[in-house]
Amino acid sequence: MTRRTIPLASRPLASRPLASRRLASRRLASLPPASLLELRARYVDGGRPLPATVEAALAADPRAGARAILEAIARRRRDNRAEGQRLRTMLRFETTLWDGGITRIAGVDEAGMSPLAGPVAAAAVIFAPGTRIAEVDDSKRLDAETRERLAPIIKQRAVAWAVAFAEVEEIDRINIYWAGLAAMRRAIEALAPAAEHLLIDGRKLRDVALPQQRIVGGDAKSLSIAAASILAKTARDARMRALDAEFPGYGFARHKGYPVQAHASALVKLGACPIHRRSFALVREALGLPPLPPWPEVPPEL
Repeated sequence: MTRRTIPLASRPLASRPLASRRLASRRLASLPPASLLELRARYVDGGRPLPATVEAALAADPRAGARAILEAIARRRRDNRAEGQRLRTMLRFETTLWDGGITRIAGVDEAGMSPLAGPVAAAAVIFAPGTRIAEVDDSKRLDAETRERLAPIIKQRAVAWAVAFAEVEEIDRINIYWAGLAAMRRAIEALAPAAEHLLIDGRKLRDVALPQQRIVGGDAKSLSIAAASILAKTARDARMRALDAEFPGYGFARHKGYPVQAHASALVKLGACPIHRRSFALVREALGLPPLPPWPEVPPEL
């Protein structure tokens, strides 16, 4: 029988003789401060996994810089555990369906119901069973930079995704509620492969012949719905930035058409432009139009 001798330097620190472990720790402790900066750049800033040998040696190093590296690594591990638990919770609806053999589950959400101008957007997203994407959450909880960073990751990881719009003319014809549902339906119909089951943020689509689950506050409770909220929001924001160039002066690129003070002031000063929703009270007031009569319970075309 041939025995293979593992060089001492290649063995994990914990399995080496005590004298060897002490020597390794002394060697690291004797390194100049620049070496600790390199370790921080690699294992803290760079996010690489910290080898057990380096961790043990850092633990034996009395310098504050070594302790700071270990504390940063410990925080990252706690954050990773917390994020893992959050994602498990966010996938509880999907996991129940996946376990029941339903694999093509579409999360559906909309963006842009309350702005005074521009279209309403909706998105639908299907993930393969077990998919997890760190940081995905209700788009309203994320800043613009995070949403823009996550959107292409969601698209790349999704089995299928789609974004659809209802334009201002449709919003003014059938009202914003029904226009939002129409945008959702279009996004669902555009999915390829098609969905088998829908998880919808706070709505039910009676004219869509698919099993569906209405989840109030679903963009904060379901990963698929949260992903859809990010795609809908980023797609609509992109449209509003483009419309800002077409209709300057209102600040659409900044506020995306929402009824903030700067938008209300511009509306009074400039009047309404073609993408303002004339079925909204603030726009009608700026134009001197009377209030609209009550909308029919269901628009005739629906």
